[in-house]
Amino acid sequence: MPDVVVENLHKRFGQQAALDGVSFSVTDGEFFTLLGPSGCGKSTTLMSIAGLERPDDGTIRVGDVTFVDSSGRFTPPEERDLGVVFQSYALWPHMTVGQNLELPLKLRKVSKTQRDDLIDDALGQVGLAELRGRYPHQLSGGQQQRVALARALVYSPRVLLLDEPLSNLDAKLRERARAWLKDLQQRIGITTIYVTHDQIEALSLSDRLAVMQEGRMLQVGTPEEIYEQPASVEVADFVGRCNTLAGEVVDADSDTVVVDLDVGERVQVDTTAPVGPGARVTLGVRSERLRVSQSPPSGAYGGVLPARVVVRSYTGARYEYEIEVGTTRVFVESDELLEGDRVFVVVPRNGTFVFAKEAPANVDEEVAEWHPA
Repeated sequence: MPDVVVENLHKRFGQQAALDGVSFSVTDGEFFTLLGPSGCGKSTTLMSIAGLERPDDGTIRVGDVTFVDSSGRFTPPEERDLGVVFQSYALWPHMTVGQNLELPLKLRKVSKTQRDDLIDDALGQVGLAELRGRYPHQLSGGQQQRVALARALVYSPRVLLLDEPLSNLDAKLRERARAWLKDLQQRIGITTIYVTHDQIEALSLSDRLAVMQEGRMLQVGTPEEIYEQPASVEVADFVGRCNTLAGEVVDADSDTVVVDLDVGERVQVDTTAPVGPGARVTLGVRSERLRVSQSPPSGAYGGVLPARVVVRSYTGARYEYEIEVGTTRVFVESDELLEGDRVFVVVPRNGTFVFAKEAPANVDEEVAEWHPA
């Protein structure tokens, strides 16, 4: 039985639809992430589960307990037995670490002896047992983040809700915190719903994730499914760096399609997309799957596009190129330093997404269907 169920959630702020029919379920012990850009509705969804926002319509259940439904039922946040960690950590500055953890236990009328044991256990789980007597201002950002997690875990909530808890950390510390957080969640086995706009966090931490845009769920799946089989141009573009090339199908069979691109070149890629001659399509190719060379390549490939290097960047592990194909800009990652501006972009025959409709001009238009190559 799913531990958390959200069904057809709606929420408006004035004329703006913050949530538009959001539905998903999270199984017991799963790490589930809501991923999307700012303003997509992910934090509103999380706060609705926490009880800090009241949705206009829809249902929220945890186990066999219904928090919200269309009859008007609304369980106050303090009665939901959920742990919440905010982006700002929200630690009481005048209280020590121990006192910060003790407060939710006092509110639940836990005995003093039990409180001490629970605080010691929670701080031990996050590796901060020796800092019980310090104040928040005496802690680093990473330590404050762990205290906030310990406070959310100290009373053994049924579900842990995390609202971008790593966003205030520097890049190196975030990498360490991701590994530590995933290990902690697996060790204690708590059902976790995580909110972030960072795709690396979402892919590396999640058992499953949902990509959101303007209050809607675009796709729900495992990290591999989201990255390798995006359900729309929007998902492909948001998760990873995906180049798009529009064109028209000139020939197709059950597993191959030939496309005349708008940039004036022809490509042939493998796909099961149900498209025929005359259909408009958009090809999606991830930047790491394109190849770039200074001479026409040999061997098997989907197509070769004459191009011009516009921007060349060295990132340490590789080179990144912004390349102009006709009037379209594409991004390519390569281990090689290419001299000169004139190059050839090699489109792979396998690993190219074929979307059955051209990328929409804006997000209000119908979402394209995906078909992996």
